[in-house]
Amino acid sequence: MARLSSLLVAASAIWLGITSVVNGATVKGKPFPDLIDVTIDDLSEGLSSGLFTSVDLVKAYLARIAEVNPILHAVNEVNPDALAIAADLDAQRAAGTTLGPLHGIPILLKDNIATADKMNNTAGSYALLGAKVPRDSTLVAKLRKAGAIILGKTNLSQWANYRSSNSSNGWTAIGGQTYGAYYPNEDPSGSSSGSGVASSIGLSLAALGSETSGSIVSPSQKGNLVGIKPTVGLTSRYLVIPISSHQDTVGPMARTVKDAAIILQAIAGRDKRDNYTSAIPFDCDKMPDYVSALDKNALSGARIGIPYNALSATASATEMAAFWAAAKTMQDAGATIVSANFTVASPNTTSIVLGADFVSDLAAYLSELSYNPNSIHSLAELRAFTQSFPAEQYPDRNTARWDDALALGYNNSDPRFWAELQRNYYWGGEAGMLGAIERNKLDALIMPTSQSAGRAAIVGAPIVTVPLGFYPATFNVTTSSRGLVTAGPKLPFGLSFLGAKFSEETLLKLAYAYEQKTLTRVNGPKPYIVPNVEIGDFAGF
Repeated sequence: MARLSSLLVAASAIWLGITSVVNGATVKGKPFPDLIDVTIDDLSEGLSSGLFTSVDLVKAYLARIAEVNPILHAVNEVNPDALAIAADLDAQRAAGTTLGPLHGIPILLKDNIATADKMNNTAGSYALLGAKVPRDSTLVAKLRKAGAIILGKTNLSQWANYRSSNSSNGWTAIGGQTYGAYYPNEDPSGSSSGSGVASSIGLSLAALGSETSGSIVSPSQKGNLVGIKPTVGLTSRYLVIPISSHQDTVGPMARTVKDAAIILQAIAGRDKRDNYTSAIPFDCDKMPDYVSALDKNALSGARIGIPYNALSATASATEMAAFWAAAKTMQDAGATIVSANFTVASPNTTSIVLGADFVSDLAAYLSELSYNPNSIHSLAELRAFTQSFPAEQYPDRNTARWDDALALGYNNSDPRFWAELQRNYYWGGEAGMLGAIERNKLDALIMPTSQSAGRAAIVGAPIVTVPLGFYPATFNVTTSSRGLVTAGPKLPFGLSFLGAKFSEETLLKLAYAYEQKTLTRVNGPKPYIVPNVEIGDFAGF
């Protein structure tokens, strides 16, 4: 996109026009933090002490994007007003006003989360290029209120992986193919592909992703990240391009549990424009304090279940060995590990819920647009546009998901939909994870992240994934049908904590305690490609 190219060229010119500061350099004895490992606390300290400014941060992140985006294609667009917003937040800080821990911190958004500014919100499709919304999405309004800088939009799997049966994770017509940073040509997983890659190598402090089934937790594990897939309804989906109102949720993808908790704190809460948030069981002014709840000793006394009969018999031996080692670590820390089998190991779930929801929910989103450049108002019209617009690469990348949804002949207001929804609720509820948690009085279930998404998705339950391990340096490379590396040397994988609805506080406590005991991310292999630009290259210029 022209705006992305021009801004990143300018950022590169700024970077190349200064004398590079050696990593580890100090100002008045204070070191500049390394942006691949930096935390919100680190940045807040540097900003409050005057070591650097939010303008410096934005310049550094723009230059980092410029350096690696031509290879990884993680970012679709950067905010042309980011530097001006940063300057205003710097001025507020200088005048004694800070809006919280996110004040002046750059955050990236998946390109399906709407902003009422100069940026687009496309889901990676030319069908929505140039479309406008009447206001910020609720999530973005909350981030701005918390002082965060919306740095740009990340690439994704087109339409959040709900278009084709033969596409690839991280591909969109607008953004091209996103690649992971841990191995050349790496499959970044989807659909929050660019958010995962950007967070993994510090193209911003963190990013927001969305999940219907696996789209936060899967790219998080591929990027050696912490990802929070909140309970459906804990975070608003208003003006987020949908798949399913019954399964969609939006959450943070960050490098530490604490950073993810800080961001969740900022975006969680009721929204009159998303009725699902009315199910939040907490008083409006008494939401859990996800950050203060973090406790490195939280595993002591916890009851943690393993659904042995639901674990994959074909999973990688490397991944499963790390999983069993993680369970032993928790047990050694004082947790009770409980056998918590599901009533039905292989559920007979239905995809009809997603199809019928998409027919209804997409039309509802399109009706909110204040400017609809291609006059698309329904899934049928979107399919016609996509199949006739060459840049959308149809039929090489088909429209099978939409074809199936339209072939139903009904949307989610039809009585037939209700029966399908109840089937999913049974398989994920009484017969699945929620039943296992209740019967065994568990604080959480644990599963390898590669196996965790589906059971939680169909009942709208939460997951927190944390780094678990890495494939060995000698591991054989395997590739997808489109040539992306799906497994290979030093690629990361994750561990998921799954819980009852609205149990994020407990899940974050446990995830934090495990993270602090293992420090898997910081002690493991580094990405093969990391930007060289650091804050010190800009501070003082």
